[in-house]
Amino acid sequence: MLKKLYLLAFFTIISSAAALAQNSLDIHFNGMGFLDNREYKPFVLRSRTYSGARTELDLGLNIDSVHHFIVGANALHEFGAQPYFVKVNPVAYYSYTGKNWLFNAGAFPREGLLDDYPRALLNDTLRYYRPNVEGLLARVHNEHFTETGWIDWVSRQTDTEREEFLFGFSGKYKPSIYGPFYVSHYFLLLHDAGPGIPIPNDHIQDNGGGQIRLGLDFSHKTVLDSLSIEAGGMMSFERTRGVDGFQKPAGFISSAYLGWHQFALYDEFYKGQGSHIIYGDSFYQFKTYNRLDLIYTPFFYKRIKGQFILSFHQVPGYAMSNQEAFRVTFDLGRKTLLRFKD
Repeated sequence: MLKKLYLLAFFTIISSAAALAQNSLDIHFNGMGFLDNREYKPFVLRSRTYSGARTELDLGLNIDSVHHFIVGANALHEFGAQPYFVKVNPVAYYSYTGKNWLFNAGAFPREGLLDDYPRALLNDTLRYYRPNVEGLLARVHNEHFTETGWIDWVSRQTDTEREEFLFGFSGKYKPSIYGPFYVSHYFLLLHDAGPGIPIPNDHIQDNGGGQIRLGLDFSHKTVLDSLSIEAGGMMSFERTRGVDGFQKPAGFISSAYLGWHQFALYDEFYKGQGSHIIYGDSFYQFKTYNRLDLIYTPFFYKRIKGQFILSFHQVPGYAMSNQEAFRVTFDLGRKTLLRFKD
């Protein structure tokens, strides 16, 4: 039934394009190939290799310069898997793109919108296995600040399926557009309710976290191409309703990024109380954690980028964990297929 409705929406947009007699119809193609090997000493069951390719193709009907309807699909193939496409995520949304506002409603890509969230809050496997936001997103921005609010429906309640949705907000503020100082913040919360048929001793859970960071960006102001330093605080929020109140583990977090030509280094350090954030990176459940990324970008040509990342993870009581990833990403941009006249 869902496939029939999806196809109906797709052909409705195409067939109504001429009738609307407005601006244009365009096409967009992008994707990613990835090989991500993880040897996590504290998490033996998560020590595996993620490998595959994602491709997205969509058509966009532009009513005018600010109103757009986009329909397409984002397909995942894991290397060696059968059937060929393990999962196909529909892309179907309305987008308003004003001078200072962005508003999306439907199922739309998270890339470029929420991919800047710290891994402590949203882990990096989401780009492999959950590429879309299914819900709403609004963003307001100018030269000094950006603020984004969103809701992502993870699971719709049925007799057997749980009701789950994520919501959050994030932003960045620069007092001076020419100065290095900025403030950034991130927050999200997962609401996890039970299925329609109650489960004995089951409880509604709320789980999430937030970070506030102070940063200095010296990019293109030293011999390095990129240089940024951040430090701030992190707090998680964990509650099982009817059992306990909000638990609020907190700690200190800092990071540094250095880039020079094709090489880069990223280091992040956390010290504080351990947090259990369901959609976050599990390493932050430890009271002390350090991650070091060594990054090499062998090619970056127009809209195509290939990158190697060697990561080292260190927590007390375990030998060094390691991770090796290679990703090729490409985005051919939106290309106009047809222009309509009155």
